[in-house]
Amino acid sequence: MPSINRRQFVKYGALALGTGAVAACGSSSTPEVTTAPAASGDDAPATGGSPEVIVKKEKVIASWLPIMQTTAYYVALEQGLFEEAGIEVESVKFENPNQIIDSLVSGRADFGPPGAAAGITVLAEAKTPGTFKVFGLQGGGIKSDFINDGLIVKPDSTITTFDDLKGKKVGTIPGIQWKTILSYILKKNGLEPGNNVTIEQMAVGLHLPSVVSGAVDATLSLEPTGSIAEATKQAKRAMVNPVSMFISDPFYSGAAVLTSKFLTDRPETAKKVVQVIDAATKIANQDFDKVRPIISKYTALEPDQASYVAQPRLRGFNDLDATDLDSYQKFINVFFEEEVLEQEMAVKDLMLDQAELG
Repeated sequence: MPSINRRQFVKYGALALGTGAVAACGSSSTPEVTTAPAASGDDAPATGGSPEVIVKKEKVIASWLPIMQTTAYYVALEQGLFEEAGIEVESVKFENPNQIIDSLVSGRADFGPPGAAAGITVLAEAKTPGTFKVFGLQGGGIKSDFINDGLIVKPDSTITTFDDLKGKKVGTIPGIQWKTILSYILKKNGLEPGNNVTIEQMAVGLHLPSVVSGAVDATLSLEPTGSIAEATKQAKRAMVNPVSMFISDPFYSGAAVLTSKFLTDRPETAKKVVQVIDAATKIANQDFDKVRPIISKYTALEPDQASYVAQPRLRGFNDLDATDLDSYQKFINVFFEEEVLEQEMAVKDLMLDQAELG
């Protein structure tokens, strides 16, 4: 496998929770109507009137993150599933998960495709109750053998567990979600963040270079950092799916999210969005290798990297079961235990219900 240089390290960092928005969007729910041009001369109709309506599409704004967990959305776009459902998607890419949730809260977007931050969604819901409905989860798990995250270290590092991080410096993804996750796991291993272990929040593009250079001793990183590290032999995973080990198995850091306003104002269109993402999720799960080439088109992955990154665990609306909800609840409980949430939140109240789709 060819090695990658620093430019490529920084480039693929856009895959998971980088910094800064790439685009901003404005909300619109006006259907698009395509009309035929008025006829003239001998071809003109005997009776006048309005131009014939050919197509009427509902415009929907999606705020998305260019990461592996968003794969079902890429499939839906590539295979024209939204168009088939009569939906015109204004697709707005961000590099920061906080900004995706902000766009939904402010009404500048209608839904967040798979890959929106599952934890930040709940934190935002706590501040603005009644804003969201979650209709899918994405991540990984030990039992299911899907990789979501890893503890990344140098190839010759003696670090094998979190116990070995005492007195060390550990990098993680910027923002409250992953800082909370890492702090929780460190405490579970008898360590005190800020005291006998240092947490460094850094753009994902810097995770692998920072490990290689020794700027940090390890990173807790989302895929595809671990896959690229091992494929290029620049670093290795000391632990695979550590978050599943200490929080929940499976573990879902991503979610597919509708705004409640979108669901209330345009229920039929919202239902179609859910159905499209479900259909695309099924396609991705059934033959992930076949859809791999799509990933490099929508993310910063090089085409050859898309061929070996780990497959995410993708759960559509109709896939969700009691195990998934229990896992999501355990994740959300961490925010309460770490005093990020002031009160406990029940995940079931946040999940989209079949009855809400009619």
